[in-house]
Amino acid sequence: MLRNFKKHMFTLVMASTAGLVSAQTWPTKTVTIVVPFPAGGTTDVLARAVSNKLSAAIGKAVIVDNKPGAGATLGADLVAKANADGHTLLMGAVHHTVATSVYKNLKYNFEKDFAPITTVALVPNVMTVSAKSPYNSVKDVITASKAQPEKLAYGSNGNGTAQHMIGTQLQMETGAKILHVPYKGSAPLTTDLLGGQVDMSFDTITPVLPFIKEGKLKALAVTTAKRSSALPNVPTLQEAGVPNIAIGTWFGLLAPAATPKAVVTRLNTEVVKIIQSPEFKKQMMDIGAETVGNKPEEMAKQIKEETEKFANLVKVGKVTLD
Repeated sequence: MLRNFKKHMFTLVMASTAGLVSAQTWPTKTVTIVVPFPAGGTTDVLARAVSNKLSAAIGKAVIVDNKPGAGATLGADLVAKANADGHTLLMGAVHHTVATSVYKNLKYNFEKDFAPITTVALVPNVMTVSAKSPYNSVKDVITASKAQPEKLAYGSNGNGTAQHMIGTQLQMETGAKILHVPYKGSAPLTTDLLGGQVDMSFDTITPVLPFIKEGKLKALAVTTAKRSSALPNVPTLQEAGVPNIAIGTWFGLLAPAATPKAVVTRLNTEVVKIIQSPEFKKQMMDIGAETVGNKPEEMAKQIKEETEKFANLVKVGKVTLD
């Protein structure tokens, strides 16, 4: 019995030492942040903003690798199965908490297979139409969609994304009938929105803000509970007469679940320093994002709560894959 006790204690000491060593020696090579969307979208913009500064902080290259597809789940699956050594990270988003309920055959569990590091930023979503669109308000869109069900179409960044859920809830609350068109990311969606191939989007503010300022797109409403500081004159959906919708998009860093806690702590420390810097906050303000920088356990709580919230919305809205 004494021999077994000593063996158990030796194992615990070795495991603890391994964690300390990994924290002290990390990183030993290039760190990759996987972005589960194409280049140009908000997820990509935030990942590159963090990677540039994180590289300087840790003394190793930090690169961004875009792995789009399947509503952000392909990139997430890649990271879930990566070596848990702190060298492969995911720039995750609220979309992953939705995908848990929408995709029935996911090869990973978002709550169990990832170690949260920190939420980087919260970004409002905005209901946007082309400047050439005849619709100038949320009421115009709802009226038109009821008159001709599913003639109007809204684009999203894919099945199971926040944009998909916003469109779903809008229809539930108003009785509107709008066709859902999933895209692989913001860049192709915005291109089609500008060209009139899709009538509207509920994308995050970052990729559409320049076009709104240039007068090429019209912002009809933001989807969060309060107005965006980047678009102070644009009403919320609730102010526009659509009750109960208060959905924004958060973005944050995660590592594979088995990543040593000491490495996760080091990553949290370094990334939160970046997030809290005046330069980064200014950069985020310019693209309509609000910085966060919370603790891993706070991000884990956020993921759990939103997974439950969207599971209910998916059930009530009878959301299925297109």
